[in-house]
Amino acid sequence: MKAYERFLKYVTVRTPSDENSSTIPSSSCQFNLAHVLVDEMKAIGIEDAEVDDQCYVYGHIPATPGYENCTAIGFIAHMDTVADFCDHDIVPVVHENYDGEALALGDSGLTLSPEMFPHLRSLKGRTLITSDGTTILGADDKAGIAEILTAVEDLSDIPHGPISVAFTPDEEIGTGASHFDVKRFGATYAYTLDGDTEGEIQFETFNAAQAKLTFHGTNVHPGSAKNIMVNAALVAMEYDSLLPAAERPERTEDYEGFYHLTHMEGSVSDASLTYILRDHDAHVFDNRQKTMRQAAKFINERYGAGTVELDIRVQYRNMAEVIEKCPSIVENAKKACKAAGVEELILPVRGGTDGSTLSFMGLPCPNLGTGGHAYHGPYEHITLEGMDQSIQVIRELIRIFGEQE
Repeated sequence: MKAYERFLKYVTVRTPSDENSSTIPSSSCQFNLAHVLVDEMKAIGIEDAEVDDQCYVYGHIPATPGYENCTAIGFIAHMDTVADFCDHDIVPVVHENYDGEALALGDSGLTLSPEMFPHLRSLKGRTLITSDGTTILGADDKAGIAEILTAVEDLSDIPHGPISVAFTPDEEIGTGASHFDVKRFGATYAYTLDGDTEGEIQFETFNAAQAKLTFHGTNVHPGSAKNIMVNAALVAMEYDSLLPAAERPERTEDYEGFYHLTHMEGSVSDASLTYILRDHDAHVFDNRQKTMRQAAKFINERYGAGTVELDIRVQYRNMAEVIEKCPSIVENAKKACKAAGVEELILPVRGGTDGSTLSFMGLPCPNLGTGGHAYHGPYEHITLEGMDQSIQVIRELIRIFGEQE
């Protein structure tokens, strides 16, 4: 089966994860795709393929006889999608010989335009796949799944060592690797297929934390409030003003970190703010946390102890700390791109991947591109040719590791 044929099948199985759920996985619909994948894996010869009770799919391909001592490598992609723009059936649309110009997305009223996405002109002549504009497409990360299974379906022409394959739930809500069984997976190194442009090699992620603040006010009648009232909503606004306005996501790029206000509620009596903190540099990341604590200290000194409570929880760390100790996995990815005729793109992840957590669990795990673009919204798109190039990178990686012990 061609990769795009697999992909078109997978995206019609809706799998939005649910950040408000306490179950594992966060949404039962992810099992629907997991069972499809297990059946397909067995059909292509991955005999031990199975899904566990937490919706993690595992399978193994034995080494070519005589290559058992080669380094065991693995490939991982996630089954869930974001919940946004995923409230009804996804209808993928195939546009052959795309002309590189503005493209109407069905009857949605949306237009995929080079003015918004300049890279579209470079896709001229390719077969472009989009949704009908009313949903996401689901290339994040069903393209990765399709590419992995297509790459390993027939390895008769590539002598190789042991290969592990896994598909995870709940990556989009940050818990995709939380219950991953590294021992069961059985690889020394792995690659997630969860990036954008084909040829991407990503081994630097943000250090990440979430900060939640609760503000307590004093609510009295406004007619007699002088020197008594403390308006919690206004105090929360004052707190936000203490953070550097130039260090927000909409004003940063590349290796620049940020403070990002993601949620706010408030009244005179009580208010709350939720932020995410991000930075590639561990020292700067620590300073961001200190800045938030200093701002909270200032508020409590000004309005009274207990006016604000701050809780900071680290979510994941920059996987470069681990991967820099085993540079061969990045070098092999570069060699694979060259052998596949794909331009390598070394880019930092302005976010995180399952590989961030997995690397610190003992499974060094860079991220590779799938050929997709504009994830998490109705403009999401991918090309057949980009997927095929990503498959060739996977196969070259398998060949290169098969030549090393």
